[in-house]
Order: sequence, then structure tokens, then C-alpha cells
Amino acid sequence: MTKDHGSSIKNDKLYEELRDDGMSKEKAARIANAKAAGDKPSKTGGQHAPYEDWSKEDLYDRAQEIGIEGRSDMSKDELISALRDH
Repeated sequence: MTKDHGSSIKNDKLYEELRDDGMSKEKAARIANAKAAGDKPSKTGGQHAPYEDWSKEDLYDRAQEIGIEGRSDMSKDELISALRDH
């Protein structure tokens, strides 16, 4: 039986499967909630310009905020990739 993770997790079964596969709680929750939303776009998303339009300094600052390791050695493209994969 699938455990109920409360209102913060929209698809408990998928969340548990992702966690069993070794995914972090944060990433598993993001994926499970995105899948539960279906094809509907988020009403709160899309308020920032695409990462490609950000300066390398801004990308670095964002990577620092969320704790991406190795960011000081990354190129702009690597920072964008790391931020998207986080």
C-alpha cells in the first residue's frame, strides 16, 4: 500500500518509486508533482528569463544559493546544465 505523504506530494506512488531508485526527496517530489499536474503549465512559473539570457555571474550566484558543488570551475553552459539538473 502506498503511504500518504500529505498535500505536498501529489503522486505518492511515483514519489515512492523515485525514492526507491535513489532519488533525493526534493527531486522525487518535483517530478511526482509535475507528473500529477499533467500537461497543464504552472501558473507561478516562467517569471524569469531563460538561463541562456542570464550572465555567468548571475548563474553562479543562483548555483551558490542552491548549493551546487564545483560551480567555480564551471563554464556558463555547465552552470546552466547543473541548474536544470538540480
